[in-house]
Amino acid sequence: MTAHVLRCCTAAASVAALLAGCSTPPTDRPSQPEASSAFRAGLSTVTAARHMAASANPLATEAGREILRAGGSAVDAAIAIQLVLGLVEPQSSGLGGGAFLMHWDGKRVAAYDARETAPMAADEKLFLLPDGKAMPFYDAVVGGRSVGTPGAVRLLEVAHRQHGKLPWARLFEPALRLADNGFAMSPRLNMQLAAEKYLKSDAAAADYFYQPDGTPKAVGTVMRNPAYAATLRAIQAGGADAFYKGPIAADIVKAVRSHGNAGGLAETDFAAYEVKAREAICSDYKQWRVCGMPPPSSGGVAVAQMLGIFSVRNISVTPPVTLNGTLEPQPDAVHLFAEAGRLAFADRALYLADSDFVPVNVAGLIDPAYLRQRAQLIGDRSMGTARPGEPPGTKTAFAPDLSPPKTSTSHISVVDGFGNALSMTTTIEDVFGSRLMVRGFLLNNQLTDFSFVPQADGLPVANRVQPGKRPRSSMAPTLVFDKVSGQLLATVGSPGGSQIIGYVAKTLVGIMDWNLDVQQAISLPNFGSRNGPTEVEKGRVSSALVDGLKARGHNVREIDMGSGLQGIVRVRLPDGRPGWAGGADPRREGVALGD
Repeated sequence: MTAHVLRCCTAAASVAALLAGCSTPPTDRPSQPEASSAFRAGLSTVTAARHMAASANPLATEAGREILRAGGSAVDAAIAIQLVLGLVEPQSSGLGGGAFLMHWDGKRVAAYDARETAPMAADEKLFLLPDGKAMPFYDAVVGGRSVGTPGAVRLLEVAHRQHGKLPWARLFEPALRLADNGFAMSPRLNMQLAAEKYLKSDAAAADYFYQPDGTPKAVGTVMRNPAYAATLRAIQAGGADAFYKGPIAADIVKAVRSHGNAGGLAETDFAAYEVKAREAICSDYKQWRVCGMPPPSSGGVAVAQMLGIFSVRNISVTPPVTLNGTLEPQPDAVHLFAEAGRLAFADRALYLADSDFVPVNVAGLIDPAYLRQRAQLIGDRSMGTARPGEPPGTKTAFAPDLSPPKTSTSHISVVDGFGNALSMTTTIEDVFGSRLMVRGFLLNNQLTDFSFVPQADGLPVANRVQPGKRPRSSMAPTLVFDKVSGQLLATVGSPGGSQIIGYVAKTLVGIMDWNLDVQQAISLPNFGSRNGPTEVEKGRVSSALVDGLKARGHNVREIDMGSGLQGIVRVRLPDGRPGWAGGADPRREGVALGD
């Protein structure tokens, strides 16, 4: 990154322009439910001298920049962004969901875990049918059964108390303006509504999102959400307690328990919810130090494992090439990347879960000597399916979690003018969550991130349902530092379910190993493996790449890989000043903005 951070970049298009085993696990869940929007070719990196925000929607990013311009901190801006995202991108995140936040205050990295929790009334049979088989995925998702205690609102308050600069109430103003006065239905939200099968079963959601004939409200329709505005005003005045104690919590519990597919969420679960302070997973990679989210996320461990393997098997020797005007990774690089992904995902399935409930040997999993051993398993041909390793110090035995991947999520990156930065990935899990709308926002279906099957071959699955437990995630909010000076160099993250791990690793490799600018790294075609087929982004790679992988024994699948990457990287501006370069994923509607 040293050479890269001295390169300057051009400005992006305006916001206005962008607006125009034993039991069988469920097999009906999608591998990538939140599909890509039309790919926005030609995006260029945005630069700024003081501060910058990047998110998945231009209105949300603009809200973050408004707060930064008013003297707000990175956390202040992220709060404003999250509140707007819950309104304009409700299918992905919001008040009814959870988040992981990595924060840098100029001295230390803090990791905040606001993952949803299983109700105390839940048990490991939550998603089992009477015959002991796993429920079909959407039979589990739709309704109250899948709803965990939301963590996002409490996280926003905790982070603001520790790192905020502007008054709490000020941060609600951008979202309140949009909720009261309306915003234009975006093409992406319209696309998701048109593809959605279950949301219309909820009366409040049907009335808000759809026409009387059942078609989605048209692109450009002015959407006003007075119920959401009322919820925001309650939290604005009363803090997070207004959400976790009182009428809002009671209404959520009522919706969950009264549904035909009822869940066990209780007001006591809300009252007891706590944001957890975790120890960030930081590991050295060449001249950088990369910090990621610890369990219950698997993202930080898996990314660290992949980078550790690349330390042994140098991926920088095969940078992307330009074909037909588009950057494309070379077959040797994708081969190595996919094999490293297989090894990481094999360990993930066996060992990763909520570390408050099961022992997770993080140190062993990212131990350089262990990763050197794992790297030696990679040959000239694909291994097909990797087996989990035995990290040093591992003393527990679990069965692998065979649950298929899923999820709908959003990512926020912010740097402020005070030396603070953050990377926050936020989610309600599936697109439109549990399809329950309460007080203007959607509830999560996060409990389906647990293994539906609690045990196999007589061994428990680490990621099984347990009361009060947090389901395993793949979210990988990441901060990158110079190993010697300790200076922050980048904040990166993405939505995309279990594919998040590959998306983030690809972007980090693009920036650090291949010396790409941040927008080039984000826009690069997606590729990788989750210990199954080798996946490449449909419509964005050449036949030469596919044939090159097949020649190395890969079972290649060309699929939609709808990442939603955001990234901000330290650069040297054209006038010699230090500054920031930001990029947003062309597969979604997001932008980076700064001053």
